[in-house]
Amino acid sequence: MSLWSNKKCYWIALSGVKGIGNVTFKNLLSKFGDPERIIRASKSELSDVNGLRKETVQDIVNQRFEIDPEAEIKKAGACGARIVTFHDPEYPAPLKEIHDPPMILYMKGACIPQSKSFIAIVGSRNATHYGLKVAEEFGQGLARRGLGIVSGMALGIDAWSHWGCIAGKGFTVAVLGNGIDIVYPLANRKLYDKVCESGTIVSEFPMGTSPSPPNFPQRNRIISGLSKGVLVVEATKNSGSLITASIALDQGKDVFAVPGSIESYKSRGCHFLIKHGAMLVENADDIMESLGMNYPGIPKGDTMIKRILPEMNDIEKTIFDIIGDYPMHIDEIQKQGNIVSGELSGTLTKLELKGIIKQLPGKMFVK
Repeated sequence: MSLWSNKKCYWIALSGVKGIGNVTFKNLLSKFGDPERIIRASKSELSDVNGLRKETVQDIVNQRFEIDPEAEIKKAGACGARIVTFHDPEYPAPLKEIHDPPMILYMKGACIPQSKSFIAIVGSRNATHYGLKVAEEFGQGLARRGLGIVSGMALGIDAWSHWGCIAGKGFTVAVLGNGIDIVYPLANRKLYDKVCESGTIVSEFPMGTSPSPPNFPQRNRIISGLSKGVLVVEATKNSGSLITASIALDQGKDVFAVPGSIESYKSRGCHFLIKHGAMLVENADDIMESLGMNYPGIPKGDTMIKRILPEMNDIEKTIFDIIGDYPMHIDEIQKQGNIVSGELSGTLTKLELKGIIKQLPGKMFVK
């Protein structure tokens, strides 16, 4: 007589046994075939499995599970999520190829198309205006060329790459470092809901798992694993994005990096990657060409659906052209444009009201 009628219960129960990580779970599957047979195996049979500790063997035999499988399935269903096991047809095929694929995935939204290719876009949570703009452009540009976007739904580069993909009517996957029933950061509530409509939310962590620092490097291997390559848009040299890039290289994936200003410490991570072999990219076409995936019908370099600018008089156009993607101080604008101070202030206000420039703290302006 079965312990549970739902076969997923065996997967969940086994994942909740102390000492069973993804690699050990995979080894057990290779020997026994499925989790039900593992849980019903004898002590001597389990002891033959390479890397399985005595304490873990005893926990399996005594059926000491840290997760109540039936309760877990109910919790997932209550928040609109589903549990996908390593053997399910919905499980993403590229993820099976990594060294330590998660045996269980919690998923919310559409099924990830098995035939679609994805690019991961990662970068700083505290990104510059330049970084956010670039992340959105690449997200949208790649989506319009038929690729999906994978990221971690963090603030900054992650969020803007998801939004760019959504704007390009693409399929986006957000991989969480917490339980799928928790929206983190809370400021991304709208994005979370939108990704559920336009793609998939994914987590390997049990329901109710709070976000904690060790979770994020762990989830990064999934972000990379789902993708054909990883694009780092903006990152410091100590950024977690470089961890993702390193994982991508270990997995045999391509790594791309966007160059930034040599004066911006937030671009130093990208420059470090470029110096060590990452491909410097300026637009979506660079990535497409590197992957040998040229899509016809889209003009070369047409990465972003360009915004139509409002009408501007001569002085407004002069100031708008001076202001760039990096914040510029009002004194520098005045110097470059040789504009009277009072006239400059009034024109900057008009451009702000038109919604085409933004004032930042410290009298800094950016497009």
